[in-house]
Amino acid sequence: MILQINGKNETLDGDRLTVNQLLDVKDVPDPDMVSVQLNGEILERDDFSDQLVKDGDELEFLYFMGGGRGTGGTP
Repeated sequence: MILQINGKNETLDGDRLTVNQLLDVKDVPDPDMVSVQLNGEILERDDFSDQLVKDGDELEFLYFMGGGRGTGGTP
């Protein structure tokens, strides 16, 4: 199957993978900290084990980081 993952086309064996299986196949670091967007919609983490991806799907693996500070403010 061909998926678009983070903007790149990737060919994977098989035609049925859950999101959790995909994270494992792609060896995604810190899979418990990643959010997944499938075809433009953010998935609920509870759905990762049931949600199947199919040929032609577009996925984004998103990491949200806290911290930082704005510009122009006082420290």
